[in-house]
Amino acid sequence: MICDLLRPFLILVLLLAKCRAADEPARELHLLCWTEYVPAAVIEGFARKAGVKVMTANYNSNEQMLAMLKARPAYYDLVQPSQAYVTALIEGHGLEAIDRGRLTHWGNLDPKYLGLPHDPEAKYSVPWLAGTVGIAVDTAQVKEPIKTWADVFSGKYAGRIVVVDDAREMVAWALASLGLPITDVSDGALARTEPVLKQWLPQVGVFDSDSPHTAMLDGKAVIGILWSGEAALLWRKDHRFHYVLPAEGAHMFLDSLAVPAGAPHKDLAEDFIDYILEPEVSVLISKEYPYTNPNRAARERLSAEELANPASYPPGDRVLAPLRNVGNGFAEVAAFVRRVRGSNQ
Repeated sequence: MICDLLRPFLILVLLLAKCRAADEPARELHLLCWTEYVPAAVIEGFARKAGVKVMTANYNSNEQMLAMLKARPAYYDLVQPSQAYVTALIEGHGLEAIDRGRLTHWGNLDPKYLGLPHDPEAKYSVPWLAGTVGIAVDTAQVKEPIKTWADVFSGKYAGRIVVVDDAREMVAWALASLGLPITDVSDGALARTEPVLKQWLPQVGVFDSDSPHTAMLDGKAVIGILWSGEAALLWRKDHRFHYVLPAEGAHMFLDSLAVPAGAPHKDLAEDFIDYILEPEVSVLISKEYPYTNPNRAARERLSAEELANPASYPPGDRVLAPLRNVGNGFAEVAAFVRRVRGSNQ
């Protein structure tokens, strides 16, 4: 009898609890990431597993990323800076130290991508993907050997060139072609690149950091300077697209996940980092964006053809240094390139 009397009361309590839970907003992870760099399946998988919403905002250059962080302080929980920008953020006290004790899959990472100069203690960043910047060639259209940055800008392909829209990269190509260290962005070094860039940049038909390989697939460009993962997509589509690391010099890049200072959901950010370190999740990233995967356990799950992609995993044992700045900072380099490009218009 007592149970019968209590039953309506218990039902009411349960209904009120459900209503309260429904009224509570879902926790949100705010991810600031490169355009076309995080698979939707990865975002959806983490949202289901953690029971949260993942809100993404995109950028197409590291400079834009810094501006977005500055515009909304203590808003984003995760960001994807390239290694030189990790250094800048650390020096500016712009990153939170990551609690490695919460990363149960840390051991899956290849040690060669840890403890690098941009984050010597691997305290503030966790590798996402690595790669290079090189030359993609449509060999059905370009019959001569392409070996150097200067070959791209010989004048034969003017208007049919696509390049990543990245000021720091453009300066690096010009420095390498002049035989100068690509790390030197002092006023003197920039001045020496100016006539080179004034000759080269007007030949570019498409500036695109979002999906530069598309211009080559569509026939708008026959040669390009691309991120290696973009070149890998071309090779995957048709082996007539070759990838060349230029003879004057190339560099590696490493993009990482990092937690901005003041991140409101640092615990969720670390949960997401640990999630993408799971090999089956990391494989999803490689399959959609075939850069070099720093996750050893994930690489073991890739097919022989994926590992043979010359843009994803360049043959040989060539050691490539990371890009860093000696002299001016990124803002000064970007302003310099804007001025050079503006003078050509």
